Amino acid sequence: MSVREYLNSPFYELQPYKSDPPQDALAFTGSPRKHPYDDGKIILLVEPNAGESAIYEFKAADIVGAQDLPSPVTEAGESYRIVRLWIRRGAVGIRYEPFEVDAPLRYMNDAKAFKEKLLGRHRG
Repeated sequence: MSVREYLNSPFYELQPYKSDPPQDALAFTGSPRKHPYDDGKIILLVEPNAGESAIYEFKAADIVGAQDLPSPVTEAGESYRIVRLWIRRGAVGIRYEPFEVDAPLRYMNDAKAFKEKLLGRHRG
């Protein structure tokens, strides 16, 4: 599945956490999406504007809390959901990170042209 397909996949519905953040968990922030083939997992797209670009995968059962954050607006005027998820300490997550096959490998954080290409802003 390409990065664009992850960006266009449906949002994952979460129940907000209404008390203090859990002490036995770590927070991750991004845009939640449904896993493409496993309903027991969630995909979290990390904000590219935060200086990091990655896709995290967690088991839904490892989420111990969620908090909605302000929704950013795209250049096209569309907003998208951003959440802070608290994931249980000791849980196993997977991090997917896009890179360009080259010598040396170029990661999205390192190459502005590659970042623009992945986000659909590349002209040429």
